[in-house]
Amino acid sequence: QVELVESGGGLVQAGGSLRLSCAASGRTFSNYVMGWFRQAPGKEREFVAVITWKGGIKYYADSVKGRYTISRDNAKNTVYLQMDSLKPTDTAAYYCAAKSASAYYDRSNTYNYWGQGTQVTVSS
Repeated sequence: QVELVESGGGLVQAGGSLRLSCAASGRTFSNYVMGWFRQAPGKEREFVAVITWKGGIKYYADSVKGRYTISRDNAKNTVYLQMDSLKPTDTAAYYCAAKSASAYYDRSNTYNYWGQGTQVTVSS
């Protein structure tokens, strides 16, 4: 069992930045691929970014590429999402998730563990 707790969400103006954190506890953190997803009201949960076990490979959704950066610190059992140049369309609840294998990293139904989410609101 892996427990994930997100933090760092909040209200920010367009063009601003936020850094989300996701702290993991339970099984060995470095055994898991870590992803970030988001869900806006009335919309499906969508993939944002993923990072592999040692951080060597990262993928991003086209909508956030160049603005978001995913990273992880295995010594601290934490994954981060640095969000810059935020837009009102980035407003959503953001979730971190963990899975053992890297295949289908953009599909939420392949992740085994989820955090409770943290709200990000970007005002215009």
